[in-house]
Amino acid sequence: MAVNKNQIIIPCGDHCYEGVDAVRVSKSADHPVQELCRLVLEQPVTIAIDGVGSYTIMCTPCDTMALAVGFAFTEGIISGTRDIDLLRRCEDDPSAVRMQLRAVPESLPARNLIVASSCGMCGSWNIDETLASLPKCADTMKVPASTLLDVLGKMKELQKTFDETGAAHAAAVFSQSGRIVAFAEDIGRHNALDKVIGKCLLEELDTEGCGVALSGRVSFEMVVKAAKAGFEIMDAVSAPSSLAVEAAKRSNITLCGFVRGDRATIYSHERRIVGSD
Repeated sequence: MAVNKNQIIIPCGDHCYEGVDAVRVSKSADHPVQELCRLVLEQPVTIAIDGVGSYTIMCTPCDTMALAVGFAFTEGIISGTRDIDLLRRCEDDPSAVRMQLRAVPESLPARNLIVASSCGMCGSWNIDETLASLPKCADTMKVPASTLLDVLGKMKELQKTFDETGAAHAAAVFSQSGRIVAFAEDIGRHNALDKVIGKCLLEELDTEGCGVALSGRVSFEMVVKAAKAGFEIMDAVSAPSSLAVEAAKRSNITLCGFVRGDRATIYSHERRIVGSD
């Protein structure tokens, strides 16, 4: 049974950056120049899941409902929105999101209670066990190499917080046709990925048979999140780590890095990229 939409309360008015006074100096200028700069927000947001625990995440405080749902999903706390009975911001603390589940899982992985914006799954897993338990993604996507580049170009056009601050990561879910179906930004790479997964869950968009574009490097834990969401292709601006490539091979994900200009490097399962033979 799907979650009761009336029990998901998503308020408006989120903002992602703030202005601060700063001084700019340069070799070409005789004097310092006063200017107003915009900084991406980084604040603690607490996800309180009744009967499970509270998780404080350092993040950009926009799309926090999607972050809560995506985080709970990639942590294995929920398998979808059908497991959620209530989702809303706490009345006495606007920086906290409260989630009630239809049933509390019998067992959950251990987890740090404070997650930094630069952190993914620190302290929460055994690598060998995680690799062995990774789900295998489907094998339905085939895209030309040009789609990899086009998707990142489309995502860049959506990165308004990055344009304003220069300090936000992005994640975008795309279809086989190259259409972006969900997008999110955050100061943390992992948070942006959780947010975009959460948006897909809240909108009841099937992530299987889709790919995900990423604005930064690809770490092991990001591949784990992508595998749980069923993404067949990961399309990243920067490089993956060695363990990320191993995880992609195990989970049947086509992992592409250094997707820039007119080229891309494919690290695993290149059959999905037409013309890569």
